[in-house]
Amino acid sequence: MADEIQFVVFKLNHGEQVSEYAVPISNVQEIIPLPVPTRLPQVPDFIEGIINLRGKIIPIIDLKKRFAMGEPDEEPVKDRRTIIIDMEGQIIGIIVDEVNEVLRLSTDSIDKPPAVISGITAEYLTGVGKLDDRLLIILNLDKVFNEAEKDALKNAGISA
Repeated sequence: MADEIQFVVFKLNHGEQVSEYAVPISNVQEIIPLPVPTRLPQVPDFIEGIINLRGKIIPIIDLKKRFAMGEPDEEPVKDRRTIIIDMEGQIIGIIVDEVNEVLRLSTDSIDKPPAVISGITAEYLTGVGKLDDRLLIILNLDKVFNEAEKDALKNAGISA
C-alpha cells in the first residue's frame, strides 16, 4: 500500500485559465483572509509587504507575480486568501486566488514533473498529482525562491 501525503490545494487564475496547486499541509500554519500589507521600499516586486500577525512580522508574497503569470487582475478576486507557511524555518504568507480543499494523495498518484518542463521552473515543482480528471501542481516551497530572494524575505520579515 502506498503512502499518502496531505496537501492544501489552491487556485491561481491566469486570465481565463485556472491552475490548481498544492503544498504539503505540514508546511501550512494557517489560512487567513487577504490582509492589506504594509509596503516596503527596495524589495522584489513579488513581495507585497509585511503584516503583523499576532505580534509576528510576516512578509507577504504574491505567487502570481513570483511565477510571472502576467498582469494583475483588474478586478480583485473575492475569494483571495493568504496561506501562512513555514519555508525552511522562515514564516511567510503567500497570496492565492482561492483555497479549495485539504486532501490526501497517494504517492502512487504523484508523478515527477514532465521532462519537457526544463529550466528554473522545474525546480519549483515536486511533482504533478493526478486526481480523477484534475492535475495538481505540487510546489517545492524550498526552491520557489533563490538565495537572494530568501535573504530579501528574511530582511522583510525583520528576523534576527
